[in-house]
Amino acid sequence: MVWYEGEYHLFYQCHPHSAVWGPMHWGHAVSKDLVFWEELPIALRPDHNGAIFSGSAVVDRHDTTGFFNGGSGLVAVFTHHDVNPESGGPRQRQSLAFSTDKGRTWTMYEGNPVLEDERHIDYRDPKVFWDGERERWAMVLAAGQRVLFYHSPDLIHWSFGSEFGTSEGSHDGVWECPDLFKLPVEGRGDESKWVLIVSIGPNEALAEGSRTQYFIGGFDGVSFTSDNPPDTVLWLDHGRDNYAGVSWSDVPAQDGRRLFIGWMNNWKYANLLPTEAWRGAMTLPRELGLAVFEDGIRLRQLPVRELETLREPKLLMEDLTIQAGDGNLLQEIHGSTLEIVAEIKIAGSSSFGFRIHGSGGQGTVIGFDAERSYMFIDRRNAGISDFHPDFSCEHGADLKPADGIIKLRIFADHSSVEVFANDGSVVLTDQVFPDPNNQELELYVQEGSIEIISLHIYTLKSIW
Repeated sequence: MVWYEGEYHLFYQCHPHSAVWGPMHWGHAVSKDLVFWEELPIALRPDHNGAIFSGSAVVDRHDTTGFFNGGSGLVAVFTHHDVNPESGGPRQRQSLAFSTDKGRTWTMYEGNPVLEDERHIDYRDPKVFWDGERERWAMVLAAGQRVLFYHSPDLIHWSFGSEFGTSEGSHDGVWECPDLFKLPVEGRGDESKWVLIVSIGPNEALAEGSRTQYFIGGFDGVSFTSDNPPDTVLWLDHGRDNYAGVSWSDVPAQDGRRLFIGWMNNWKYANLLPTEAWRGAMTLPRELGLAVFEDGIRLRQLPVRELETLREPKLLMEDLTIQAGDGNLLQEIHGSTLEIVAEIKIAGSSSFGFRIHGSGGQGTVIGFDAERSYMFIDRRNAGISDFHPDFSCEHGADLKPADGIIKLRIFADHSSVEVFANDGSVVLTDQVFPDPNNQELELYVQEGSIEIISLHIYTLKSIW
């Protein structure tokens, strides 16, 4: 992901000749607003150095590479994957390609690969950024179950800095798709922290499958140091389908946002999804921030403001009390693409939720269990689920009401649900595969009563 001359670029892993994983290419889409996207031709294809695995793209504003005759342009930094002719095993090395026409066509650098280390079999997914304080490029790279840091004056010649993660965080699977960036801490004046994002591959012994963790700390241009104890594990998303996400490079300073998007899928079942013309999707674009909570500084995520242009108002409720056993107040609302914005006050053990894509007891439940202080998604009756035994499940995260209030922002799409709770402090992202005829919406109260401070429901226009 990179912003350049008025366009957000999204390069994504793609196998254009099949609906399942194969020799990787880079697909390409562009947008002016993060909402409406134009698909462009394949950007990078496998060559004599191998298939095109993940990586990053940056704007070389000062022509440090010498590719742009003193001007600027886009440089892709990615992993070439092939077979080592000496050992016969897999080999991963880092390479470059560049574009002088806003990403429409790409030229492979003749000196590829630019970085290799035969000690590592898993050695991939370079995320590169301009380190303005030291006026050089920085790279974070996944290697087995840790990340490595490098720096370079020109994106071509790289020097090793340090490694991180041998004893920190979760090691349930191979580490992939790292990202590193600096964010201000809300309410702390000029204080900022570095955020290191690392995705983790699936573990057959664990039902969760692939997921994403993050670390908060400091970076001095060579080394990253976590502020938390080594055994601290912080999850970016508590759903099952947000993996390999990274942030956009080179978003203009006047915008000021750290923008993020993830792959809405899970390696547990990515090749088994009950789809035909497509395989996997992206999450909604999100803005990342840091806030102070009881247990420390943590990430929060909110959907980008540009998505509000898709809204078509359907319902507004305010200052209404609902008891357990009351009828469904939302029975007149139907749709597969909805946005629900709710501020709800609970009392005691009251538990409530929304059922989307519903019909005859079927549907996906987004609920809050007050007894457990737990926000969850239950997709056990959400639709097709027999393609993998771990797909049908309930899962969630601890969520403490703020002065007895739960804030929710829920996006329902034809095959997904994304939940942002309490201003994005807890996020859950899930794929679902309902019967397209199931379009009922229900608000239920399981125990006690709730007070609806406000409830806005919108249908969402198509982005296509």
